[in-house]
Amino acid sequence: MTMQRKPIDLTRMGTLRCAIEPEPRLDMDGEVRRDRDGNPLWITSVAVRQLESRTVDTFDVVTALKPTGLVEGGEVKITNLWANDWEIEGRKGTSFRADAITPVPVSAPAVSGGTSAAASPARGSKGGAE
Repeated sequence: MTMQRKPIDLTRMGTLRCAIEPEPRLDMDGEVRRDRDGNPLWITSVAVRQLESRTVDTFDVVTALKPTGLVEGGEVKITNLWANDWEIEGRKGTSFRADAITPVPVSAPAVSGGTSAAASPARGSKGGAE
């Protein structure tokens, strides 16, 4: 088995979104796979729209800590992403590993400068007829 780790420059990618929420990574026998330290591994599918293109790619990212707070379609941040080229018994592929996947907070929509009378009653109003 040969393997080569390559760091991924995420600044060259478009927006990353959770395509499929985290699930335990299972081996061929249906058992949860673990890293060298014995931590259970989690797999999350991520989608990225390539900059200046209509192309969307998806890839699975493995983490040792379960990503929390992710929702399908939500924007995510990936910390320390690596690509690992592998070859086992004539099969080849690339797997992706990261330290963490976290949700990107959704910013509140901009509020116009004025407030409506219904949303903020005038001071001193008794709210009813006298």
